[in-house]
Amino acid sequence: MRHTLLLSFLCVGAQALAGNVVSLRGAWKATFDGATHAVTLPGSMLTNNLGDLPSVHTQWTGSLYDSSFYFNPYMEKYRQAGHMKFPFFLTPNRHYVGTVAYTRTVVVPKAWKGRRVELFLERPHIETTVEVNGQKVGHQMSLNTPHVYDVTPCLAFGRDNRITITVYNGIENVCVGQDSHSVTDQTQGNWNGIVGRMELRCTGRQPVGRVAVFPDIHQRVARVVVPTAKGKLRFLLDGQPIGATRHDDSTYVIPMTHAELWSEFTPRVYRLAVCTRDDTVRTTFGMREITVKGMQIYLNGQPVWIRGTVGNCDFPLTGYPPTDVESWKAVFRKCKQYGLNAMRFHSYCPPEAAFTAADEVGFYLQPEGPSWPNHGVKLNRGMFIDTYLMDETKRMTAAYGNHPSFVMMSAGNEPAGDWVTWGDKWVSYWKRTDNRRIYASFNVGGGWAWDGGSQYHAKAGARGLDWDRRAPQSVDDYHDQLLYPRNYKGDQPNNSPIIAHEQGQWCAFPDLSERNQYTGVYKAYNFDIFADLIKDHGMESMARKFLLSSGKLQTLCYKYEIERNLRTKDYAGFLLLALNDYSGQGTALVGPLNVFFREKGYVDSTQWRQFCNDVVVMAEFPKFVFTTGEKAEVAIDVYNALGGQPLNQARLSYAISHAAPHGTVLTADLPAGKSLKVARVPLFTDTTTPGKYTLTLTLSHGDRTYTNTYDYWVYPNEAPVAAPRDIYLTDTLDAKALATLRQGGKVLITAAGKVRYGNDVKQQYLPVFWNTSWFKMRPPHTTGAHIDATHPLFSEFPTDDWANLNWWELLNRAQVMNLSELPANYQSPIQPIDTWHVSRKLGMLVEAQVLGGRLLMTTMDITSNLDRRPVARQMRKAIISYMQSEKFHPSLKLDPSVIGDFFTKTATPVNMYTHDSPDELKPKLK
Repeated sequence: MRHTLLLSFLCVGAQALAGNVVSLRGAWKATFDGATHAVTLPGSMLTNNLGDLPSVHTQWTGSLYDSSFYFNPYMEKYRQAGHMKFPFFLTPNRHYVGTVAYTRTVVVPKAWKGRRVELFLERPHIETTVEVNGQKVGHQMSLNTPHVYDVTPCLAFGRDNRITITVYNGIENVCVGQDSHSVTDQTQGNWNGIVGRMELRCTGRQPVGRVAVFPDIHQRVARVVVPTAKGKLRFLLDGQPIGATRHDDSTYVIPMTHAELWSEFTPRVYRLAVCTRDDTVRTTFGMREITVKGMQIYLNGQPVWIRGTVGNCDFPLTGYPPTDVESWKAVFRKCKQYGLNAMRFHSYCPPEAAFTAADEVGFYLQPEGPSWPNHGVKLNRGMFIDTYLMDETKRMTAAYGNHPSFVMMSAGNEPAGDWVTWGDKWVSYWKRTDNRRIYASFNVGGGWAWDGGSQYHAKAGARGLDWDRRAPQSVDDYHDQLLYPRNYKGDQPNNSPIIAHEQGQWCAFPDLSERNQYTGVYKAYNFDIFADLIKDHGMESMARKFLLSSGKLQTLCYKYEIERNLRTKDYAGFLLLALNDYSGQGTALVGPLNVFFREKGYVDSTQWRQFCNDVVVMAEFPKFVFTTGEKAEVAIDVYNALGGQPLNQARLSYAISHAAPHGTVLTADLPAGKSLKVARVPLFTDTTTPGKYTLTLTLSHGDRTYTNTYDYWVYPNEAPVAAPRDIYLTDTLDAKALATLRQGGKVLITAAGKVRYGNDVKQQYLPVFWNTSWFKMRPPHTTGAHIDATHPLFSEFPTDDWANLNWWELLNRAQVMNLSELPANYQSPIQPIDTWHVSRKLGMLVEAQVLGGRLLMTTMDITSNLDRRPVARQMRKAIISYMQSEKFHPSLKLDPSVIGDFFTKTATPVNMYTHDSPDELKPKLK
């Protein structure tokens, strides 16, 4: 039977809401290890400066793949009790895993007698057991949602009541895995405490209970499910009474005839109040629908592409995620400034404030179950994680499911065990139960099995750049890898959406100047170690230069990887590993922003949005190095992700630096879509002028303008320069070289592939992936190179001060020299930047006075296949011209034995791995 309820009055109790809540913020007593301390809650043991000082005996929560800290003599000074500095993640002021009893008394209003009273604890970590006036109320252990207890039977109304909340933060009972970002010391830390709202809440005698809102954009209604309410219900929409049709015992339908649909472009949020005679529950919702068809995700019937980042739960000031809306708005607005529209929360779920902020900003969220079920935890093997993860995601949807920003959900990260079977059942359950979002069982790397039951896939494999194997270009895409992903077993090509999992992970050198930003409970003592390493190796003056040079290469790599994704037909989007640095797992400096979402000085949001935005105009370069007389043109693509809006009468123009032509290419209507090839642009009309060129593309649409730039180079098409008679050219320090030097002559040693002292450093053009500590010194070991562009060597080889694309030919897989035997203040004009965990002083060119003569030695290959290598050909010419000029007068004086050592001395390999250790350290090396 259907009933229509017409409302013409305000809900009872709405104005008296403040009187129905007693805040428990403020002073508490914390008892642990036989002592009692005064503390302030909300807060943690860290924010109250309680617990143990970190030491080499600290039982960290998380995997440590690099044991060098415990054994390396260099690290001994950082292992001292009370002054410990840890190189692999931020160091907390205190550390405590155990049980803490938090106690206080509170007067419960006498007027509440006869009504239900709940104890609301928004963000405990991890397990809570509650007693009121000596009576046990219950026990909960949700990592993602509030702990709520009915304390009514235990209360003395109108009098003091003693509340004891015992918190235990060990992880063995929840079984989520020690590296889960919900618990690990690699991220927020495994803290003990309660950090969100703490309240006693009084409901009416006719409580409303839980309210779930299911929008239907086709029928233009919202279905409101109120399963436990008794009596007549009334509804307010944005503060105004609204009629509701009763559909069944628990479902009501309210009209949304003229409702505006919610999206990233129109973040319209509606506020609903559901009332009984003496109780009110308020919630928010948005009118939107997310669906999947084929390889495409649709929002409100229009294609939507995910441009996201991962939220890794790095919050160094407090150690835990913020519970206020404004803090989250600042994060999401920063992400939108950088052209992103989504955030995945890696193996954790944020507090409700994040959902509220995303609703209002217009930002898509993928929260997860709080688990990385790996490294000792496995799914579908009879472990408690099987039950806990399903129950926890049920709690998540009950707590946050009305928020329109909650568009996707997965159970966690990179699982072990029979996770496909478990995950398929999990997805099947949620598809039947709640269609307000789409579901992927887990976010996985490229080597993981294919989970065919997921509605979409957050999967690696189709990501990265292959510039370690071939010269840079911007023509290719990932389409074949989408149709046939690794481990895909289907008879037909894949026909489901794939979002790139943890894309990017390109590193930059640490910004050592950011250390003063760590003013809270976590300190960047790892950066102190990195600063000491670079200083001890004679490169303190290079820190800022290394940051900027590596950062520009990092940005370039992100540009071309993101554009490769945007260019790929049918790719559903990407999730960067992080827009901001990840301070754990060896210190992964993968962000153009630091951990606080602040710029580091080498890229800003305007530059970043050139290649990461809702509209991106792109050029397909078959290569970036040309020769004079060569003719070339590039295709122009447009990525249009404006929510299905076409770019009517868009105007595309281009300009080329170096006195080349510019003009309008076209004016046309461009539909929404990926990789819309719209034009071809000639790169040259006059290719007789060598040098660096910049192609600037500009797409104008209404009052918006989208710009993108590309550097490319033209080198002379001429024969290689032979060594003149006054320069002895050799590939080693042979007898003739020594004799030439004794006679005051000039020697050029082209030592590519010949040196030993430095061959333990594996250089590629692409920078370090993630970091060398976490991956046990897996190559590459360098993060680009700093080029001293003011050096006279470069008068005939104009260059940036970093390894731009023209350097690929000279740097990729090329040897470096270890310059540790040279004077501390000497810096090579071509200086590869070593991993910050070691910071060896490196060089690819050394010039010195030796035995009265002048020597220049390089490990760049400037001798082989020069007919096909115009950059190396030009570098050879530049070196020889420099050596013949009056400016070739090295001030550095070296004994010939130092040069000889480059060919004979062997560097001690850097070992970063876990091995047998003293018994007292074994628990730490998990």
